[in-house]
Amino acid sequence: MDALIIAAGFGSRLRDISDSKPMTPVAGIPLLELGVRQAKAAGAQRVVVVTGHEAVRLEAALPALAQRAGIAVEPARVDDWSKPNGWSVIAGAEQISGNYLLMMSDHIFSAPILSGLAQQGGADRGVTLAVDRRIDDPLIDPDDATWVERDARGFICAIGKTIPTYDAVDCGAFLCTPELTDAIRGAIADGQAGSLSEGMQRLADKGRAATWEIGGAWWLDVDDPRAHFLAEEQAPLQLAEVYAAALG
Repeated sequence: MDALIIAAGFGSRLRDISDSKPMTPVAGIPLLELGVRQAKAAGAQRVVVVTGHEAVRLEAALPALAQRAGIAVEPARVDDWSKPNGWSVIAGAEQISGNYLLMMSDHIFSAPILSGLAQQGGADRGVTLAVDRRIDDPLIDPDDATWVERDARGFICAIGKTIPTYDAVDCGAFLCTPELTDAIRGAIADGQAGSLSEGMQRLADKGRAATWEIGGAWWLDVDDPRAHFLAEEQAPLQLAEVYAAALG
């Protein structure tokens, strides 16, 4: 199984801390390296990193990162990084055959999340999204979260930042089949902007977008200075094995 990490955006909300969001250190380890190491721990054999903003600089750092982490890491550059994130998914998935873990470079997870998600494939779904039912958790930024409404089976009815009703929050980790990129392309062909959520909603409308609840597991979207402070404080404990492997 491969993993795909989206690292193409500008990262405007972290610019006061770092001029490269994927390379922003959290307790001494860059966010992107944390993601690569977490993917490896979940069973990934190779990681594809989608680059865009400052692509040359980021791509130049990948060989050393791969050597440190002990896993193949390959770049895939999106043509226009200012477009919605579904375009980055398409660019990266073109280098992958079969199913893959999809992650955002600014999301970090305790070990049970990705390892558990990796086991959730099935013929009844085109994608499985890790979700958290703790929608009032103080670690979640309600102004930036992507919300999820599910049916009785736990499949997605609606997904987005502004949906009126919801019962879970998107954790930023997906187990994907090729159906996801087909759905994003279909949304673009229908005149939509090409976001990942648009592709997910398209699969949801077909009854093909499943969820998997993370229970009490820890995760964090490191998207602004407040979240970065929390990550510096909590990540070394929550990701103890990753930090031990990286710093030991």
